Formats: sequence, structure tokens, C-alpha cells
Amino acid sequence: MEIETLDIPQLTDPSLYVNREISLLEFQRRLLEEAKDDRNPLLERLKFLAIFGSNMDEYFMVRVSGVRKLVESHITEVSIDGLTPRDQLAAMRKLANELFKDAQTYLTKKLFPKLDKAGIHVLDYGKLTKTQKEKMNSYFQEVVHPVLTPLALDPGHPFPHISNLSLSLAIVIRDPKGVEKFARVKVPDTLPRLIPIKRSSGGVRKDGTIARHHYFVWLEQVIAANISTLFPGMQVVAAHPFRTIRDADIEIQEIEADDLLETMQQSIRRRKFGSVVQINVYESMPEEIRDLLVENLEAKPNDILVQASPLGLASLWQIYNHVERHELKYPVYTPRVPKQIKEMESTADFFEAVRQKNILVHHPYNSFSSVIDFLNAAARDPQVLAIKQTLYRVGNNSPIVESLLEASERGKQVAVLVELKARFDEESNIGWARKLEQAGVHVVYGLVGLKTHCKIALVVRKEGDGIHRYVHLATGNYNAITSSTYEDMGMFTADDAIGTDATDLFNYLTGYSTQQEYRKLLVAPVSLRERLELMIKREIEYARAGKPARLIFKANALVDPRLIQLFYEASQAGVKVDLLVRGVCCLRPGLKKISENIRVISVIGRYLEHSRIYYFLNGGAEEVYLGSADLMSRNLNRRVEIVFPIEDKDHIRHIRDDILEAYLNKNARVRFMQSDGSYLKNQTKEEQTLDVQEWFMSEYKGQK
Repeated sequence: MEIETLDIPQLTDPSLYVNREISLLEFQRRLLEEAKDDRNPLLERLKFLAIFGSNMDEYFMVRVSGVRKLVESHITEVSIDGLTPRDQLAAMRKLANELFKDAQTYLTKKLFPKLDKAGIHVLDYGKLTKTQKEKMNSYFQEVVHPVLTPLALDPGHPFPHISNLSLSLAIVIRDPKGVEKFARVKVPDTLPRLIPIKRSSGGVRKDGTIARHHYFVWLEQVIAANISTLFPGMQVVAAHPFRTIRDADIEIQEIEADDLLETMQQSIRRRKFGSVVQINVYESMPEEIRDLLVENLEAKPNDILVQASPLGLASLWQIYNHVERHELKYPVYTPRVPKQIKEMESTADFFEAVRQKNILVHHPYNSFSSVIDFLNAAARDPQVLAIKQTLYRVGNNSPIVESLLEASERGKQVAVLVELKARFDEESNIGWARKLEQAGVHVVYGLVGLKTHCKIALVVRKEGDGIHRYVHLATGNYNAITSSTYEDMGMFTADDAIGTDATDLFNYLTGYSTQQEYRKLLVAPVSLRERLELMIKREIEYARAGKPARLIFKANALVDPRLIQLFYEASQAGVKVDLLVRGVCCLRPGLKKISENIRVISVIGRYLEHSRIYYFLNGGAEEVYLGSADLMSRNLNRRVEIVFPIEDKDHIRHIRDDILEAYLNKNARVRFMQSDGSYLKNQTKEEQTLDVQEWFMSEYKGQK
């Protein structure tokens, strides 16, 4: 037996881990596959390409820039998978460039022709008709020209500042003496990059609907065609588009900050001019212009990425949003309101219903309106004394914030933790924080050294001679917009222990509490890691004792080394482990004698899988937890997170049989992770499987 185990590597062996940065790019590959999947409606496939483009921008702004800082700091420490920062950076750039090339080739060779056939035409300026060119030239003179500012480069005009994600034209001009000069013109992001040309009727389709043709042309091409009007008396030799991506990862020295709000505002301004990590250009740009950009943008030659058109795929969102062709998009889905909430006639009924039984909601299949109704009821009920809530990402025109403002106006005590450090939502959150403060709401900005990522709302209500607490807990943000596209779960409860825990948590968040013990909630960075590890170890002990043992974890990412090692130990002990991990997964499933009992599944579809569900068989006394925390070191060690128990037997059965088993056994969209970190689509015959998200829509719609 000892001889046989000699071949089993130690669980810290780098060969047992997938590199995090490469795993994240593999997720982008899966998004790209959705864009290529004929099962998705045509405009939805275009949307997947736009999401891919936006994600890749963020990847370079955050992940590539972060690893590059390590390289520039001469840090040679290897990651858990055995790669140095320099190794990682080279691998990241290589794979990212392959994905960019694949995406743009597919767009131009496959998707644009399909859109063209469907009556949606994305045209180059040179292919416009005479009438269309005249219209676009008029649009340029009336709308575009007044916005443009040509910036010269000479001893009196230093190289202009170029902000993050800017699309520009590098202009070569020749003066009357024959001397060539350089200028830069920014393509204004205040105007649509894809300019819609008046749509036309193309007759009647077989189904009786009128075929509309939509035409678009690229703004930068219209500018380039009219660029001579910006340089009268000069000859325009060439105009070359380029796009700049900068380091956008804000670093805050919170301990040294006198005012976190002011510090964040300054940091957001600095983000626009972080160091350049990528310059996108076309093949036609001459080397001397590329060298000029590299020198003046203080970039490196390998920061230049030569691409096909277009530069920046996120702009494709404009077509999706502009074209109202419902037959080319997913069918409209109307979320269901849970029965307990639907039957309410007054605000008091909401609290009565929650007091009788916990209410479980599954978005977007259940309407997010129930969360808004809960806060509206709290704001308007005369018996409610106080509301406390955390806000991480709430979006614009937030009905959640409006409810909190109304509650304050009605004399309720309202306390809100607005997390200013929510990446790329900092500016929005600063705006909401100021508006709430102006309305008299008690606003705090988070804890020093920690992000507050938990999703919780506490309502304190006077009932008779006593006080009762009502709590909403969730896996997702209080964002009414993303709730229609993100899959998440939440629970309304009047459980006394959870209510007390919620009170203790808010005291921890807003005051100087050092609370270390919670009754039912698992809170990071206090107790969550320890409890998760203990519950995994408990399954290991069941398996070693010859009893059934099972773990089902659903999360967005699995990166934490210690948890990965525990999953390996569980597999070796005989625990059946199913991991539903949408994005990054650093664990390698299916390794002989290491992870043979582990299956890793990624689900990508119409909705962004976002809920975190943690299931433990526990010798038959099943335990289920939902929460905000992913399986990453940052979530367990450096964020305030909440994972909460599901104790109602019907809810446990529903999550186990109707939700988790559906993901595992009824999913045509599933991709199985391989030991090398790649993913394979479900090979089961399609007629034997279901699209799990479509199945959920059907099941929830059918409930009374």
C-alpha cells in the first residue's frame, strides 16, 4: 500500500492547480462559444460578443495590469500553480491574443453576414451609397464636427493625454512646405460609435411581419472621411484608428486616508490615466506611428495588439439595444411573484407573511419586485422604527435607494453601508452616498482594509409591547436592473437568531464592535472559513466511516488553495463532490487518486449564474447555505461576507431536487471541466437534456 501511494503527489504540488489568470481566459472562451452557438438567437449571439469584449477590456485593465506590476517590481515568487509573474504574463497575452483573433474573425466572417441576411447591416463608410454618404457627411458637419478637438504634436503641443478605453485617430498631415506632422483626434464617446442610418422596409416576411432593414456605419470612419475639414490648408496623408486600455485597478491606502470618500474621488480621476497595458491598432498602421504611440504613451512594444476591425467589441451592445427585432432575441420572460407576497393586501401583510414562514426567492424567475416591496413596506409602515442595509452595486435610478430615502423622509432611522470600493461602481456609489447623506440617512463607507460584499437588509418593527426584526438576505446585489439578467437567490425571514445576528453585524459594520460569535450566520472574515472547512471535513469523516457523503457547491469562482486541498482530500476519502463553478476554477478534476470523485461544471446561458449555494449531506441531516461569498481567499479573508442557513425542509428539498439536481442532470448548456483546465460541452444527446434556465422559467411560470 505504501509503495502505491508513492505515485500520489502532495496536495501542494503545482501540477494539481490551474493558473487563475488562464482559467479566467477559459471563461471568456466559453462566452465566445455562446456567440457561436446557433441555438442562441442572432442578436443574443451578438450580445455575447459584446460581453466578451467588455470582459476582455476589464481583464487587461485589472488582471494583466496587476501581473505586470509584479513583473516590473522584479517579483519572482511563483503562484500555487508554479508560474512566475513573468511566465503568467506571457501566457496571458498569448491566449488573450488568440481569443481576440478568434472573436473578430468570427464576427466578420460569420456573424456580420448572418446579420446582413437578417436585414441588419454594419457597413464600412466606403461601401455606403452616394445618398448614405451625403447623409453621414451632413451628420458629421451638424453633430460630430462641433465635438471634435484636433490635438497637434510639436514642441508647443505635447503629446495629449489619452484616457482609458479611448478610441482615437492618429492623423498624419502634410503642411504646404511638405513637412509631415502628427495630430490626434479623439472619437467622442458621447456619440454612438455605430451610427444608425434611417431604416427601410424590405417587404413582408412569410409570417406576415414587415421586414425592416437597419443600417449602421462606424463613427470613426465617418470622421476619417471628413477629417480634412479639421485641418484647412493642410493635406491629410492618413488617419489610423487606435484604442488605448490602461491600468484601472485602484489602490487605496485607507489607513492613511483622512476622508475615504474624497480619497476615492481622487483615485477615480487617476484611473483614467493609469499606465497603458494595451494599444489596439490595425495592420495598416505604419511602424513609425506605432513607435510614436509606444514612446509617447510610455508603453512597451508588446503592448501593441494588431487586430481586425472593429477595435473594441463592447460597442456591439449599441446594435442589440437599438434594433427592436424580438424574433432575433430571447423571448420576453415575465418573472413570477411568490404566492405569499402576491396575496398581500397591505404593508402589514408582508411582515405577517414572513413571520409565518421564511420566503425563498429565486431571481430572475421570481420577480425582484418582492425585494422592492419589502423595503417599500418598511418605509411606509408606521410600526417600522429602523432600516439598516448594505449596498454594493445598486445601479442608476435605483428603486432600492428611493425606498430608503422615503423611509428617512417619513422619520424612520435609516443606516446604510455604501461600499465605495466596489470596482467600477465607485463613482455611482459615491453619488448615492451623498444623496442619502443629504436626506439625513446615516451613511458609512465600509471597513478599513475590507470590502463589504454581503447582501443584507434589516427592518426593526414595533409590534405590541415588543420589537421584531425582519431580514432579507441574498446572494446578489440590490440592483433592480441586473436582477433581470443575473441568477440569484434570497430569503426573507423573521428568525430571532438571524435578526439578532443581523443587529450584531450592523454594529460591527457601523461602530467599533469586535463581534466574533454569530448564532446562525457565517460571517467572513470572522467565522466563514473555519465553518466551511469544518463542514467539508465532516463529510470526509462520514466517507471514511463508510457512510454516504456528498458535497455540492455552486459558486462563481474556486481559487482558495486550502479549500481546493480539502476537496482533494474529500475525493480521496470517497466523498462525491459536484462543483458548479461558472468562472475561474483552479482545481483540476478527474486526476487519478486525487480528484476522481470530483466533477466541475460550468453553466453559461441567457442569465448570468451568480448564486452561491453550499450543500452538505451531513449523514442524512442535510444542511444548505446560501450567501454572497465565492470560494476565493479574498472573499474568505479580506471581505465582509454572509452565508446563511436554509432550515425550512421544503426549501431544502426545493434547492436540492429542483435546483441543484436540475443543474447537474437536466442541462444541455453544461460544460465539463477537464483535468488540463479546458472544458467540453455536454455530449449527451440533446433530446435527453434540457436548457436548465429555460426549464426554470417553465417550472416557475407553472407554479400557482
